Amino acid sequence: MLISNIDWAIIAAFFVVSMLIGVITSRQAGKNAKEFFLSGRNMPWWLLGVSMVATTFSADTPNLVTDIVRKNGVSGNWVWWAFLLTGMLTVFVYAKLWRRSKITTDLEFYEIRYGGKPAAFLRAFRALYLGVFFNIVIMATVSLAAIKIGGVMLGLTPIQTMLIASIVTVFYSSLGGLRGVLLTDFFQFFISIAGSFGAAWYILQQPEIGSLDALFSNPQVSDKLNLLPDFSDSTTLIPLLIVPIAVQWWATWYPGAEPGGGGYIAQRMLSAKDEKNAIGATLFFNIAHYALRPWPWIIIALSSIIVFPEISDLKVAFPHLPDDKLNDDLAYPAMLTFLPVGLLGIVLASLIAAFMSTISTHLNWGSSYVVNDFYVRFIKPDASDKEQVMVGRLSTVLLMVFAAFLALELQNALQAFEILLQIGAGTGLIFILRWFWWRINAFTEITGMVVSFVVAIYFELYHEKLGFEALLSHEKLLWGVTITSISWILVTLLTKPEKDQVLRGFYKLVHPAAYGWKKFLQRNPDIQPEKGQLPFEISLMLAGCITVYCTLFATGFWIYGNVAAGMVSTGVAVAGGLFMLLGWKKMKVD
Repeated sequence: MLISNIDWAIIAAFFVVSMLIGVITSRQAGKNAKEFFLSGRNMPWWLLGVSMVATTFSADTPNLVTDIVRKNGVSGNWVWWAFLLTGMLTVFVYAKLWRRSKITTDLEFYEIRYGGKPAAFLRAFRALYLGVFFNIVIMATVSLAAIKIGGVMLGLTPIQTMLIASIVTVFYSSLGGLRGVLLTDFFQFFISIAGSFGAAWYILQQPEIGSLDALFSNPQVSDKLNLLPDFSDSTTLIPLLIVPIAVQWWATWYPGAEPGGGGYIAQRMLSAKDEKNAIGATLFFNIAHYALRPWPWIIIALSSIIVFPEISDLKVAFPHLPDDKLNDDLAYPAMLTFLPVGLLGIVLASLIAAFMSTISTHLNWGSSYVVNDFYVRFIKPDASDKEQVMVGRLSTVLLMVFAAFLALELQNALQAFEILLQIGAGTGLIFILRWFWWRINAFTEITGMVVSFVVAIYFELYHEKLGFEALLSHEKLLWGVTITSISWILVTLLTKPEKDQVLRGFYKLVHPAAYGWKKFLQRNPDIQPEKGQLPFEISLMLAGCITVYCTLFATGFWIYGNVAAGMVSTGVAVAGGLFMLLGWKKMKVD
């Protein structure tokens, strides 16, 4: 495939604008650590919401969706669609609590909710565990997608791709801090959306595809269109729908879909102007992420089944790619090679934007952990703002270097997705309950973290080697959730709760609903219980989920030409949206 001068010009212009944003915002970002990591805690909902959407539209997301659709059909996407439940729970229950906490990173939470050395250990360890180890794995997954896109569309070697992509991203991330990341995300979001929709439209015009009707009637595709798995086939129904909806969304920790909020989602909420803007940002993110974006990727994935029905066909088309990088996720960039001059440049820029927006967020988020929760807290508490910014910029560079090396070893996006789910299996409920149950303590979290990691390593490396029967991914997940949950519940009940002095400070600061704090509040009658509106907030969460799912389904039904189902889904989506928005106005927020 030849890249024209016009395409290169579009890509070059994109790089220039991205770097200019970093340069322009560098002076403001360099003022102090709060500016570098939280952009002054004064950001509006629309900018934060778009940034969240841009970040989750990473270079590996369309590859992951393509991998899923080719293997399990459209209904296979429930493995990530189920995370809408925790997303909406964050919107209506946790967003205001995070903003109320006034902390700099979500790890700082540990030393306002728990006390003593266990809390300090949690904060220090997770700063390195999440900010470095986990973060590098996530960025390596995204970088793997960049490697495949660079190899298929630009003919670059994996090393060449990582060098080019890393240098530009690190440049503006390290200069502009979170403000630079947010503004660049805003610019990159619209390019990403235009690229994905434009690519889907053009691919449908190709002779091999013909039209939407021809695509959907093709015998290779027609059995992959269902939005729900076959309810009579437990081998697909259980792993693709029942486990994600019944267990996965609340029981596992996954970046960007943390139960109770966390990570870079919490970072965005903490940088909002107020609680109302924190809620608005996360609401916009969940609507756009789950209801608006998936269909262009799905259409391209379905089209790829006709053009490249087998992985061997991808090998024939791209013989220069290493065998360990050949998988179903490669079909997405392979389909983009059919695009014409101009549109190809826009789509390439959109994929670069997807990569850069995700990586830049993870670099800033990870470095915030390294600086705020490790360096300043435990190494040099009196570090000046200038020194903190310098350490933040240095850690940004190092995180990218390690992620690039790891990316060269991974094989496909779905592999990394399943590994991350397994490592977090069983910890999600802790993050949901720790705001609302006074009994949870630091040892609860330490147990959940350690046990889930050990179980994941066992299943990944030793289970089959010890002669046991191989388990499917969802079976590993269920075992991980069960073992980890039993462990941390027992530890919680067998260890002492946090001291009342710690719990008093937390409750007065955050004011969670009093349901799980009754025993504590009875011992402390001077504290005014928060009446709360938790049942009402959960009803808004459910209304939000119904609205977004029905919007997602309605879009699919209209695309499929199923008018009756499209009208019904659209009507339910509108009704649910009105209930949700009217209810939001009644919520008590600052």
